[in-house]
Amino acid sequence: MKYIFVSGGVISGLGKGIAVSSISLLLKSAGYKVAPMKMDPYLNVDAGTMNPIEHGEVFVLDDGTETDQDLGHYERFLGESLNKTNIATQGQIYLTVIQKERNLEYDGECVDVVTYITEEIINRIKEAGRANNADVVVIEIGGTTGEYQNILFLEANRLMKLKNPNDVFHVHITYLPIPASIGEMKSKPAQMSVRDLHALGIQPDVLLARASKPLDQSRIKKLSITTGLEPEDIISAPDVDSIYKVPLGFENQSLKERLLSKLGLKKKQKDLKEWKAFALKIDAAKEPVKIAIVGKYFSTGDFTLADSYISVIEAIKHAAWTQGLKPEITWLDSGKVLDNVEILKQFNGVIVPGGFGSRDIEGKIATIKYARENNVPYFGLCYGMQLAVVEYARNVLNLPTAHTTEVDPETKYPVIHIMPEQEKKMLNREYGATMRLGAWDCKLKEGSLVKKLYGKELISERHRHRFEFNNEFLDQFMKQGLNIVGTSPDGKLVEVIELKDHPFFVGTQFHPELKSRPLSPHPLFVGFIKAASKVKQ
Repeated sequence: MKYIFVSGGVISGLGKGIAVSSISLLLKSAGYKVAPMKMDPYLNVDAGTMNPIEHGEVFVLDDGTETDQDLGHYERFLGESLNKTNIATQGQIYLTVIQKERNLEYDGECVDVVTYITEEIINRIKEAGRANNADVVVIEIGGTTGEYQNILFLEANRLMKLKNPNDVFHVHITYLPIPASIGEMKSKPAQMSVRDLHALGIQPDVLLARASKPLDQSRIKKLSITTGLEPEDIISAPDVDSIYKVPLGFENQSLKERLLSKLGLKKKQKDLKEWKAFALKIDAAKEPVKIAIVGKYFSTGDFTLADSYISVIEAIKHAAWTQGLKPEITWLDSGKVLDNVEILKQFNGVIVPGGFGSRDIEGKIATIKYARENNVPYFGLCYGMQLAVVEYARNVLNLPTAHTTEVDPETKYPVIHIMPEQEKKMLNREYGATMRLGAWDCKLKEGSLVKKLYGKELISERHRHRFEFNNEFLDQFMKQGLNIVGTSPDGKLVEVIELKDHPFFVGTQFHPELKSRPLSPHPLFVGFIKAASKVKQ
C-alpha cells in the first residue's frame, strides 16, 4: 500500500481538501483504488458538536459518522461513499489512547504523547487503507505547517517515511501572495513553509503552488532552487472559477504521471472523459436560474459564510449545470426575510436547509408561506421540511399556535415533536453522535412526484435530526391536502411531504444534498431546478 500525505503552509483555506479530492480522482482515473483520509487536529471527537459558522458544514456519512466538509468533497470527486475510517480527529486519537491506558492495554507503562499517539495515528491511516481495500491512501493533514496543533500528524508522516521510504510521499500546498502595493508575486512565504517542513524532518516530493495567477518560470526556478525539488515537481495551482476544474489543471501539468512515477506505479488506464465533459457543461451554461437559500448560519461579523451549507450549494450546481443552466445562488439571512418577504419575488426557487434552534425561525416560516401561496418552487431540507409542516398547520389547518417542540415545548399543537429515545438522551445531556444519523431506507408513494423523480419505490438517504413529524396530526394534514409521499418502510416515520397543484413543493426529513455528485446529480435537486427554470418572476 502507498501513502501520500498532503499538508498546507503559509495560510489556512488554501484548499487542501480540494487538492486531496483532485489527487484521489487522478489516481482513480489511472485505475487505482484510492482512500482519501482527513486527519483533523481538533480535540473534538467528531464534527457533530461544532458550530457551523466556525467550522463549516457537518457532513454525515452512510454509517452515521459526523465529519467536516472535506469528506463531502472527497465523495463528490470520487463518486463514492466513504466510512468512519476516512476521518480521524485528534480527539478520537487521544480518547482511544486514554481508554487503552484505563484498560491496562499498555501493561502499566508510562503513556506518553510520542510513540503512543503517533502509533495510534499510523494505525488509523493503515486501517483506512485496509477498510477501503485501497492501493493508495491520500491523507490530508489539517491545519497549517508551523503550528503546534498538527505536529504529531507530521511526526507520524516522518516515522512512516523512515520505515517505508519507497511507499510514503508528501505533497505540500503553499501560497504565493501578490501584494497590491507591490504588484509582484512573492515566493518567500512559500520557501519558509517548506523550511518549516524541513525542520520537522520532512522533504516534500511535490509542491502545489497556490496563487491568484499561474506561476511563471522565474518563480518555479526560484522555488526549485530553494526547496530542492525538480521544476517538474512544482505544480501551479492558480484560482479557478470552479473547483471541478482543479483536477484538469493538475492533469495538464502531468501531476498524475509525476505521482505514479514516484509511487512506482504503472498507469492502468486513462479516463477523465466524463469529468472533462462535465467541466465543459459548466462553461456552456448561460441561462440563469436564481435560487435563494434562506438560513441562519451565514453571518459572522462583517462576513458571509457559504461553507455552512456547502453540500446544498454544490447540489444546486450539479443539477443546474447538467440542465444547461447557470445557477445564481443568493444566501438570505432568514431574519431579514421576515422584515421584507417581498425580497423573494426576484427568485425562481427557494430552499430552506437544515438547522437547529429558534433563532430567526419565523423568517423561515414566512419564506415557506410565500413560496406556497405564490407557486414558487420550494425545497425544504430536514428543518425546512419540519417548518413547512408548521406553516401548513398554522395557515391551512387553522392551528395558529402550531409549532415544533424544539422551539416551543409547551405548544398546544406539537406538529413536530422529539423522538422518544432522543428525549431521554437530551435529558442526560448526551449530545455527541446521538441524533438519528446516517443512511435509512424510505418507501415512496406510488403516483407521487418524488417517486417519479427517483424512478423507484425504495430509496436510502442520510439523516441528522432529533425531531420528527407527529403522527397524531397525520389525518388532519392529509384531509387538508398535505401529501405524505415518503415514510420509513414500516410506515411509522414521515420522511417526505409534497403538495399537488404546485410547480414544486417538496420537504424531506433527510438530507439529499449529501448524496449529490457532479456526474450524478441528485434527482430531487434536478426536479427542483427544472421547476425553477420554468418560473419567471
